Amino acid sequence: MKVGFILARSFTLTAFALFIDTLRLASDETDRSGRVKADWEVLSDTRHLVSASCGVQVSPTSSLQDPMEFDYIVVVGGRLSDSQAVDSRTIQYLREAAARGACLIGVCTGTFILAEAGLMTAHETCVSWLHYVDFRERFPGLRVQADRIYTLDVTRGSCAGGSSTADLAAALVRRHIGEAAERNALEVLQIDRVRGAQWVQPRRPLELEIHSPKLRAALILMEQNVENVLSISRLAAALGISRRQLERLFFTELQSSPALVYRRIRLERAKQLLRTGNAPLIDVAVAAGFENASHFGRVFRTVYGQSPSVWRRSEGNEQPPSDAECGAQEGPLQRAVRKETNLRQTV
Repeated sequence: MKVGFILARSFTLTAFALFIDTLRLASDETDRSGRVKADWEVLSDTRHLVSASCGVQVSPTSSLQDPMEFDYIVVVGGRLSDSQAVDSRTIQYLREAAARGACLIGVCTGTFILAEAGLMTAHETCVSWLHYVDFRERFPGLRVQADRIYTLDVTRGSCAGGSSTADLAAALVRRHIGEAAERNALEVLQIDRVRGAQWVQPRRPLELEIHSPKLRAALILMEQNVENVLSISRLAAALGISRRQLERLFFTELQSSPALVYRRIRLERAKQLLRTGNAPLIDVAVAAGFENASHFGRVFRTVYGQSPSVWRRSEGNEQPPSDAECGAQEGPLQRAVRKETNLRQTV
């Protein structure tokens, strides 16, 4: 198994290290590090050192050699703020590799580089929840998801980054070298079990403590579909469960309905837009999934006690309800649920 790595400017060191160490440990017995069953190169059009986002520098080990010499070419991304992550010669190399049928994998924001090169059009892209909105805005015509840790088809792969990089690398090791090599690599890395492509990204939408993977996936899907609101039935179908099962999950863990929590997520997105920009209220309303500015304003005022325009002028300094309003034992989530329940009754 042979892998070529292309490192973007300010690439993420963790993603690169986990991928290459999984290969290293799978290539030989225990921790001998011999390149017996796997090999790798760091490819570049120049011999210049490539700096990671943390400042560590990595030296390329090979020029942009024939892409068909590799089973996979892995593009490791980094900070999105860098205007040109890789040079034009590297972009051309990736396009030529794709045209010849090479398998390309984007890790972390390496998916942005592949998409920018026009190489993800026919493929579903997996990105971190942190970069989902950025990806949608840059590439509105591409299919993207942020509720799973990686995707892998015949000629493309993509990964959210972080620890999930080891899971993707382990899946490739299992495919090419075998389960024993995969198990050895993960054990040495102190990873007790491999996570498959369908594993939900480990995060807490709305800062809630979620135990059910299905519920966490539902919340992430809600966040991904703020402007184009999904019906609760469609949401349940996307998760492979019935609407009643989904509602039971929400009431069990959050003491609220999916619809009310979904509305809360949309309002949080609206607050973010109000806080960080000067867009007209109608644009904020549409971006948060409301039909018009009037409806949005009425809902916002019911939940937060003031209109969107007043809230914006106060720079988002929300005044918390008093104990008399909320009850001494009422926490932030219960307060939100109570307000949303009142909203359902009045709107």
